[in-house]
Amino acid sequence: MKFAFCLFKYFPYGGLQRSFLQLARTCLCRGHQIDVFTGSWTGEQPQDLNISIIPPKGLTNHRRYVDFARKMMQQTQGQNYDAVVGFNKMPGLDIYFASDVCYASQAQQRHLLYRASVRCRTLLALEDSVFNPQARIPIISISEKVNEEYIAHYGTAASLFHTVPPGIAVEKFQFCDPQKTRESWRQEFGIPHDHKAIIMVGSDFRRKGVARAMKALAALPDLQINQTHLIIVGTGRQGPYRLLAKQLRIASQVTFAGERDDVPRCLIGADLLLHAAHHETAGAVLIEAMAAGLPVLATASCGYAFHVAKAQAGLLVSSPFTQQDLNQKLLSMLASDNLTSWSANGLRYVREHDVSSRHKKAADFIETLSNQTTTNRTKRV
Repeated sequence: MKFAFCLFKYFPYGGLQRSFLQLARTCLCRGHQIDVFTGSWTGEQPQDLNISIIPPKGLTNHRRYVDFARKMMQQTQGQNYDAVVGFNKMPGLDIYFASDVCYASQAQQRHLLYRASVRCRTLLALEDSVFNPQARIPIISISEKVNEEYIAHYGTAASLFHTVPPGIAVEKFQFCDPQKTRESWRQEFGIPHDHKAIIMVGSDFRRKGVARAMKALAALPDLQINQTHLIIVGTGRQGPYRLLAKQLRIASQVTFAGERDDVPRCLIGADLLLHAAHHETAGAVLIEAMAAGLPVLATASCGYAFHVAKAQAGLLVSSPFTQQDLNQKLLSMLASDNLTSWSANGLRYVREHDVSSRHKKAADFIETLSNQTTTNRTKRV
C-alpha cells in the first residue's frame, strides 16, 4: 500500500515525532511505501523514507501551519494514496494519529482575549477539521482520557477512535549490569551515593511542570535540599528557570542536562521520576521509568497516570493541581520506605502488561481503515 505521512516539523526528541518515525518504519517493514511531507526536518534523514520538505510561509506558527496544510493537499491530491495520515491536526487527512492534547479543552481555560485571538481561532479551526462530526475521520489515539475530551468538545463519534497501547521499547531498559550503570551516571553528575537524584524528562519546560518541580524541591527541609539533586533532561528555554532556581536558592541543586540519547541510563541512575506536567496526552516517560524500576511521582492529569496507579509504582498529584499537594508528596516519597516496593511493582507491571505494541497496532489500524474508508478528496480545501 502507499501512504502519505504528514507532520508540521520533525526533530529527534519530540514524542509526536518519535511516534511518527517508529510507525513509518513499522509500515516500511510490512512492504508499504511511505512518502513523508513535512515543513522542516532537523537531524539525519532516513534513507528508506521518501521525504518531501515543504517550507511553509507565514510570520507566525499558526499561519505557517495553514500554509503547510494547503501545500500538502496540493501535493497529495491525485497521487493515488491509500491513505493520507496526519500527525498534526489539519484538513485533507484520511486518518489522524492523535498524540496531542485537545486544544479546545485547553483554550477554554484561557482568558477571553486569548480565545478571541487569530492564533486561537486558527488552531481551533485546524482541530475542527479533524474532529468535527461531519468529517468522519478515523482517529488512532494513544489515550482514552483525551478521547473523552475530544468527544465532549466536538461530539465526535466514539466509534471513530481506535486506541492503541503504549509503545515502549522495554529492552532498552534491560542493562547487563544496572548497578554499574547507575553508579557511572551518578558519578557523571557528581551525585554522592547517599544523596537523592530526582529526574525530569521532556521538552517544553513550562508544560512539563519544571517550575512546579523546582518549587517542590525548594519546599523540602534545608538539610534534605542539600542532599537532593534535580536533573532536567530535555530541551527548552533555560533562562527563566535558571533565574527561578536562583530566586528559590536551589541553583546548586539543579542541573539542565539538555538533549540526551541515553534516557534509559538516566532513569536507571536516578532515585525518582518527577513528572509534574500541566497537561499531557500520554506521558510515555512514566512507563519508561517503571521499565527502569524507577518510582514515579506524576500529576494525575497525564494520560498514562492510571498505569502508575494500577501498578502501585508511585504516587499521583490529584487534579485540580495544588503546589502544596506536590510538595507534600515529594517529601513523603523521598523519605519513604516504599521506594523498593514501588520499583518492584513497576517492573512487574511492565512484564505483565502490553506496553510495547503501539506501532504494530497502529499499523494494523491504518491497513484496515485504508481498506474500509472511501475517501472524498474533493472536500479538501
